[in-house]
Formats: sequence, C-alpha cells, structure tokens
Amino acid sequence: MSQKSSFSLRAGQLSRRSFIAASAAGGASLAFGGRRAFAQSNSLKVGFISPRTGPLAGFGQTDGYVLEVVRKALADGAELGGKKFSVEILDQDTQSDPSRAGQLAKDLINNQSIDLMLAVSTPETINPVSDACEAAGVPCLSTVMPWEAWYFGRGAKPGAPSPFKWTYHFGFGVGEFFKTYVSQWNLIETNKKVGVMYPNDADGNAIRANLAPLLAKEGFTIIDPGAYETGTADYSSQIALFKQEGVEIFNSFPIPPDFAAFWRQAAQQGLTRQIKIAQIAKTGLFPSDIEALGDLGKNIASAAYWHKAFPYKSPLTGVSGTELADGYEAASGKQWTQQLGATMSLFDAGFAALKASSDAKSKEAVAKAISTLKADTMIGKVDFTSGPVANVSPGPIIGTQWVPAKEGSKFKFDYLVTEHATDTNVPVEAKLVPYNS
Repeated sequence: MSQKSSFSLRAGQLSRRSFIAASAAGGASLAFGGRRAFAQSNSLKVGFISPRTGPLAGFGQTDGYVLEVVRKALADGAELGGKKFSVEILDQDTQSDPSRAGQLAKDLINNQSIDLMLAVSTPETINPVSDACEAAGVPCLSTVMPWEAWYFGRGAKPGAPSPFKWTYHFGFGVGEFFKTYVSQWNLIETNKKVGVMYPNDADGNAIRANLAPLLAKEGFTIIDPGAYETGTADYSSQIALFKQEGVEIFNSFPIPPDFAAFWRQAAQQGLTRQIKIAQIAKTGLFPSDIEALGDLGKNIASAAYWHKAFPYKSPLTGVSGTELADGYEAASGKQWTQQLGATMSLFDAGFAALKASSDAKSKEAVAKAISTLKADTMIGKVDFTSGPVANVSPGPIIGTQWVPAKEGSKFKFDYLVTEHATDTNVPVEAKLVPYNS
C-alpha cells in the first residue's frame, strides 16, 4: 500500500505533460523486443487504461501481472491477417480519477497514435475513455462494469439505434445480477426483505433503475433509503430504517471506504446481527477489501465476473484460470483476485478482433471486426452479434462467498463459488452460509 501511495505522490508532483511523457516512456521501455525488425506499418500500438491506484485500486492491483503475461506471449509479435506485427502496449493508471482517465485517453490517441484502446474496470474509468475514443474515431473495447451504466450512462436511449460506432463493451449487466441474486438469495430462508444502499453514481443509478424493480417482481421487498453520496460519513438514518423494517438481506454497490464506514456502523448499531445475506458488489470483489473489514468480512457474499474455477483458457496466452491465479500468487505473494481473468479476457477479445479485421492498421476495419466479434476468452464466449443492444456482448456473473480459509492457508479467506445460474459450466464449490452464523 505504501508503494502505491508513494507512486501517486510522485506522480502528483510532476506537471501533467511531464508525467504523461514519463509514463509513455515507461510503457515504451516495456515494449516487446524485436521492434526494429518490423517496418513502421507493421507496428501496432494498443492503449490500456485501468485504475491502479486510488480508491478503486483493488480493480487494478493485478493488472501489472496480466500485462507481463500478455507481453511475454506477444514478445515475438503477432500474426494478424497474414502479416507479422510488433506490438507495443501503452498502459496508464487513472489513479481512480474520471477526469484523468479522459485525459490519458486523449494523450494516447493524439500523441501516441494508438491503433486500439482497451479500458477496464468501473464507469469512472471506462466511460470517459470510451467517450474520448468515440469522439476521435478510435476503436475501443472495454469490460467490468454493468453494461447499462456504459450504454445508457453515455447517452444511448432505450429502443433507439445505438449512437456508438467506435466503442464496444462486454460483460455482465442487470439481467445477470438479477439471475444471480435470485439464485443466491433463495439458497437461504429469509423474509425476502432487502435493504439496498445504491450510491449516486453511474453504477448505483443504473442498478436502482433496472435491478430493484426486477427483484420486486420476484417477490422481494426492497427497502431503499435513497441514493447516498460518495464519502458519506454517517449512515445512522439508513441503519435505523433497515433495523425498523427487519431486513434480512443487504445489497450494495459501494466503493471500499464507504462500505467500511457503513458496515462498521451497522455492526456497532446491531444491524449485522439480523442480516442473513450480505451481498456486496464492487467492494466485495477483492480479498484486500474484505480483509480490511477484519472479522466483519467473514461470510460476506459477492459475485464474480471471473473466478479461477472458470473452465476456460486464454487463447492469447494459453494459460488456464488456475495457472493465472497460481502464477500471480507466486509472483506477488498476494491472493489471486477475479480481476486477473477479466483483464486477460479483454486482451483475448481485443487481439481476436485485430486478427478478425481485414486490416489491423485500419481503425474502421478493427471497429467493424469488433461489431461482429465472436471469440473465446478467459471468461467464456464474447459475442457481439447476440447482445441485448448493439455494441454490447453480455457476460456471466457468478454467486460467491468469502469464508474463513482452511487451516494452513497463508490467506485469511477463501473465495468460493456458491451458485452458477449465468454459466452452469462453472462448478459450484460450497453451500452459501448465513452471514450472521
């Protein structure tokens, strides 16, 4: 954590221009060997933007390792459309700042002349990057945020033609959350009263508008105290309402600092004792955020857009889920996270699109290839021909739970699959345990 903080501090002390130049130089120094052997026309630049530091750093924690694996696989270049290309990946850290994400995207587009943009993790990263690419006519592929918050959150209208030509997104949406939550919540007997805490942001607003009504139709009573603002310090009124209504299921899509504050107050004020299922998205995804809660992290339920139990390999690198997770743990000493496979799947899909295009150096050809892409990835099939709307390919999200690790483990919790409604190829590993057990 201190290393990340010091990096952020040093970056903050540089001017924007000098920092971007330094970052670009750093990315270039990690480019693949053999670049000089290729003609300039046979050299590809791929931008990659993710949150590596700041409040959303959990999403980017494993990206450095994935980049190493991908760069190694592409060290000798890539065969695309009968041509051999050298490939340079220019990776950038948003520091969890949406404005910075947009600025970095514009720099990669205007000053680095990238051929393809890849963006990953949360609306705060993906939406400003996608907007910059749409405006500049650069193909962009993204994953890891609800597709509704990406599609409608950027101005698309229900029932109207897609306004996007250059930007594409794959992965879970409200429909997948709905299937997963209903499947998960029916594993334990409850009064079906659900206390929800949806923030006033792109994720929270999309979930409130689309998921809550579906759950209500399924027989769940939604207790919603209203949108809260990021950085709220006192949650007493929400906790009092949930206690008064007797909620036994709790669901939220918070950033880590907000959930930590809320959940500790919930424990102090007695709410956690009545909760049978605590289903936490966003903050509930990563071991570091769960461990930070101490004993309050035990038995928190979550959902995985990738898990090492997924039975798919990365076509780009050839590694399996277990190999990717074990490799990361060996290299870092830290517990694997679901972001490993998600980020890898983005590179799988991106390079599948480059391979499928008639000309990997033509932005129009690459965008067209993405629009009809059918490809295997580490999270499973990506298929832009069967999406709920144009520019979107849906993806799974699997019910999971954090339980105390087995004796002898060097980690505090195990992350186990408890249901698989959105992809039955993923094996169920354990029964859901009540939070308050």
